[in-house]
Amino acid sequence: MVDLAFSTNAYTQFGLPEAIRRVSDHGYGGVEILADTPHAYLPQFDEADRNSLASALDETGIEVANINANTVTGYYDDAPPSSFFDPTIITADDDERAWRIEYTKDAIDLAETVGAPAVCVATGRPLPGNPPEQAREYLLRSLDEITDYAEAAGVDVGIEFEPELLVECTDEVLELIDDVGSDALGVNLDIGHAAVYGEDPAESVRKCAENITGVHLEDIAGGRRGKHYHLIPGEGDLDFESVFDALDDVGYDGFATMELYTYPDAPDRAAAEAYTFLEEHVR
Repeated sequence: MVDLAFSTNAYTQFGLPEAIRRVSDHGYGGVEILADTPHAYLPQFDEADRNSLASALDETGIEVANINANTVTGYYDDAPPSSFFDPTIITADDDERAWRIEYTKDAIDLAETVGAPAVCVATGRPLPGNPPEQAREYLLRSLDEITDYAEAAGVDVGIEFEPELLVECTDEVLELIDDVGSDALGVNLDIGHAAVYGEDPAESVRKCAENITGVHLEDIAGGRRGKHYHLIPGEGDLDFESVFDALDDVGYDGFATMELYTYPDAPDRAAAEAYTFLEEHVR
């Protein structure tokens, strides 16, 4: 049976322990931890931070659904306020790519510590001077190292595809999983990303089936081929009933995580309204 979780990336105006408490107060069974500033930017996430995290989890009894290591805005002093992926596991600079590999390993360590089943990571964009063919070679090398580490830790790694990234759709992520050949590698399936690419999200669920390490939920205005802007369920045009039917059909029994970072000024409203809209699908 699917359970609902909520990502702390909507609560960037709060510290991580308070974000966890607020997610729990809204009835969610799970919380996704943002492995980036201002919550758990791993190079600066010290013992005191880890103790505060452990206390918040013990106090609420909430489970950690996933460690979201898609972005590393904390790497920069002047990062833009939008999603920022670089440096990535496909970055052409060897030192920066190695840094990102180690960062992902640190996210795996955090997942193991808090009992999270998975870490998600995005591929990033093939930037000028790094054509897709070369970027994919970097990706394969990076994932060989990351998945070896993940297998030893007993943590899954979910690639989150997204339009305009190197891996941007269902077929591409499944091809990547086959090419890497690790039992630890799967897909963190964001249904909104599938829709924006032009796919049927429910069909994407069925295609991914046993490879799903986690699910991200948000609504999209315009449905398939709509604009990539995360909305509270019910404010866009996605068919959530078909998505949950598909999750049930493939036997997925993990967390479906609301990812509503687009509501930094109203995260409690977003969390409450999303839960009210979706809870009938997980009863």
